[in-house]
Amino acid sequence: MAHPSASFSLTLRVRLDDRPGSFADLARAIADAGGLLGAIDLVRVHPGSKTRDVSVLASDDAHAQAIVAACGRVEGVEVEQVSDRTFLLHLGGKIEMNSKAPVKTRDDLSMAYTPGVARVCTAIAEDPEKVWNLTIKRNTVAVVTDGSAVLGLGDIGPQAAMPVMEGKAQLFKEFGGVDAWPICLDTKDPDQIVATVQAIAPGFGGINLEDIAAPRCFEVEARLRESLDIPVFHDDQHGTAVVVLAAFLNAMRVVGKRVEDVKVVVSGIGAAGVAVSETLIAAGVRHVIGADSSGTIYRGRDGLTAVKARYAEETNPENFRGSADEALAGADVFIGVSVPGAVSVAGIASMAPGAVVFAMANPTPEISPDEIAGLAAVIATGRSDYPNQINNVLAFPGIFRGALDVRASAITTRMEVAAGHAIAATVAADELAPDYIVPSVFNRDVVTSVAAAVAAAADEDGVSRRSRDGAEELAAT
Repeated sequence: MAHPSASFSLTLRVRLDDRPGSFADLARAIADAGGLLGAIDLVRVHPGSKTRDVSVLASDDAHAQAIVAACGRVEGVEVEQVSDRTFLLHLGGKIEMNSKAPVKTRDDLSMAYTPGVARVCTAIAEDPEKVWNLTIKRNTVAVVTDGSAVLGLGDIGPQAAMPVMEGKAQLFKEFGGVDAWPICLDTKDPDQIVATVQAIAPGFGGINLEDIAAPRCFEVEARLRESLDIPVFHDDQHGTAVVVLAAFLNAMRVVGKRVEDVKVVVSGIGAAGVAVSETLIAAGVRHVIGADSSGTIYRGRDGLTAVKARYAEETNPENFRGSADEALAGADVFIGVSVPGAVSVAGIASMAPGAVVFAMANPTPEISPDEIAGLAAVIATGRSDYPNQINNVLAFPGIFRGALDVRASAITTRMEVAAGHAIAATVAADELAPDYIVPSVFNRDVVTSVAAAVAAAADEDGVSRRSRDGAEELAAT
């Protein structure tokens, strides 16, 4: 059974007979059913009974229902109500718009809106650059999706994708201080997606593309990067790649290998797999082999898409042909962004000494960390219940914070690589260990370090339009 998790968190309102041992009986039933008991609150006292709210963690829906049923079978216990805490958290949505200025008097109203606002509009019309100082554009990102590749859920459509996009906006604000807003589009047509984003772009300082299926995502991102003068970033590609790079750099330090000497096998050559490979190569890796469900990607393989044909030209220097398992023989690093079962225990066992395994399929990794304990020196996953969680939250808030701070016109490969190095550097040398190669997502130093590194790289690439301290803004008003 999977580990109990807060994502399946219940609050049971129970009425218990007021007798010695009644709650102990309930707690035992929860434990016997595999639940994890949390907070216990007394709601009210009745003659002969008490009502309590009891929080319980389960591993999935079926497990949660089994726990509730077990509680209902305890003598002297009545389950009055069951609340799903995750659904309650989403009730009415997770984000809202707040006013930064009070509107309590006629003077407030006349400056915030008509007639005073007309002077500000005229100033922007005369000098469009003032939009960065005088509107929310300077700190606002659109989180754009078509709902076609959501988490592990797949094509669930734009409305069902809303909770994920709200969550993304919430994380932007919480970790990066960036105001973000979900834009869920009811179309999968690349032309319509591109045209819509181009049309709304004037109101935003950056575009975060999210959960758009491959290969459509490649075309959409490329066209928007070409046509817009603000950063466009497909997080499923580049956010994943940045955090993988950070974990990879620290893993190399743990096992004592040089970036340029290692052989890396990547399973899953979709949006994330392509970006991960490109970022590793940009960081100095020379030997990358990619594999999909048909085996390794090599030059001359029949039926390759345009994206995979280009990938074949940039990777697999020896043009190796075979399965992912066969490619693992003698490899130093395995990176999985594919499906459970993509590689075997035997394949991992055939890797070079000091093997590094990033099995990031979520919620079920390509291979279970428990199955390869002792076969790999460093193991990472996309899950929070194992060490070394590779989580995009480490990347995108700081990347956009840095890009917005310098009003970058784009996010470049140099900026992405700099972000990866910055994340890696937040793990101090004396903290680095096989089970600690990436910082916690709650480490507030991460965003600060990433933003500074990204801003500096933007300057080097000539895509920044202001200094990071913003001293020139006084003159704009």
